[in-house]
Amino acid sequence: MDYNTLVFLVQQMMFFSIPLLIVALGGMFSERSGVVNIALEGIMIMGAFTGVLFIYLVQNAGGDSLSGQLLLIVALIIAAVFGAIIALPHGYASIHMKANQVISGTAINMFAPAFAVYVARMIRSVQQIPFNNIFWIEKIPGLGDIPIIGEFLFQKTFITTYLGFLILAVAWIVLYKTPFGLRLRSCGEHPQAADSVGINVYKMRYIGVLISGALGGIGGVVFVIPTATTFDATVAGYGFLALAVLIFGQWKPGRVLLAAFFFGLMKTISVTYTSISFLNSLPIASAIYKMIPYIATLIVLAFTSRNSMAPKASGVPYDKGSR
Repeated sequence: MDYNTLVFLVQQMMFFSIPLLIVALGGMFSERSGVVNIALEGIMIMGAFTGVLFIYLVQNAGGDSLSGQLLLIVALIIAAVFGAIIALPHGYASIHMKANQVISGTAINMFAPAFAVYVARMIRSVQQIPFNNIFWIEKIPGLGDIPIIGEFLFQKTFITTYLGFLILAVAWIVLYKTPFGLRLRSCGEHPQAADSVGINVYKMRYIGVLISGALGGIGGVVFVIPTATTFDATVAGYGFLALAVLIFGQWKPGRVLLAAFFFGLMKTISVTYTSISFLNSLPIASAIYKMIPYIATLIVLAFTSRNSMAPKASGVPYDKGSR
């Protein structure tokens, strides 16, 4: 593999790894609080839909007041808000109604694409929402000129890449270096013990779910922007892939990053193999390449899930009256 091909692979890998990282970190906050968020796929769709719809409407109206990176930042904020909103019913069903968390999450996964298609057709008569991708950064001045690192990380990129690393750093600090993080982790491990020292388990679990929803919504936009110019009411199973990243990463931010890079690389190979000469020359059907990320998911989970270190109370409804 020559140097230019390696640079190309790393640049492309970032486009697929960063949304996995952000969404998996969102799932981590929810599960660390004790609520399994199987609804990440639906939350990503809702976030991508609202964010891309906002970009489309602004660009369609002229977009004089918002342009470039500012437009993308506002779209990410909108996606975060709607992601949290769509996650709230899942939190209510899981925390207060003590419903089966898989069923409530699945309901959101079914609702989100149907809602996106319905609203898009009301607005445009078709379900696709196009946008003019003006967010590409050819080279960041100064940083893009750094030997080797500049080519890999600061050329042909999007600000969403750096947002992903920022969220990772904040997530690690919040989880391990703040009283809030300690309380959140205690609610996912020993909620009764946390309650006995005055921690409001219900409140902490709601916060975990809302953070998960916000990051899931952001992840939806981060997935669509670098890889497409239309949104078609799908995120190609990325929400479920993010769950695999979370499990493979053992609910720890550092390991989640490595898992996101691994699965991002698998996805990159499946999409860009025609641009890599030695892969394109192999007598392998294109359908096989497209299956690589999901085959890798099954293999990795088969070998790692047995040693899973999930939060002990994750997925277990908390009853304040029980001890």
